Amino acid sequence: MNTPEWLKPGLIGAVSGGLLVALAGFAWAGWMTTTRAGHMGQAMADQQVIAALVPVCVERAGRDPDRLGKLATIRQATGTGQRDAVAATGWATIPGNANASRALASACLTALDLEAA
Repeated sequence: MNTPEWLKPGLIGAVSGGLLVALAGFAWAGWMTTTRAGHMGQAMADQQVIAALVPVCVERAGRDPDRLGKLATIRQATGTGQRDAVAATGWATIPGNANASRALASACLTALDLEAA
C-alpha cells in the first residue's frame, strides 16, 4: 500500500499532540484514574463518618459512670497511648462493630479536650 508523503508527519503530530494533551491533563488539569478517584472518595467518606460519630463518642464519655477514672488513665498515657486508652474505654467503638476505631479514638481524644476537663 502506498501512503502519501504528507501522512507520516500528520500521524506523528496527532500522536504527539494526544500524548501532550494526556500528560497535561493528568499533571495539571486534575484528571485522575478511576482507582485514584475511588480511593479519594473512600477517604472523604471515612472522614465524614468519623466526624459524624465524634459526638456519639463524647456523649458516651459523658454518660460513663467511671468517667473520671478513665479520663485519669487517658491523661497518664502519652502519645498514641492516649488514643489506645480512649479505644480501651469503649467510647470509640462504632455501633455494630466489635473493635474500637483508631481514627474515631483519635478524633474523640481531640474533642474531649483533656486539659479543660
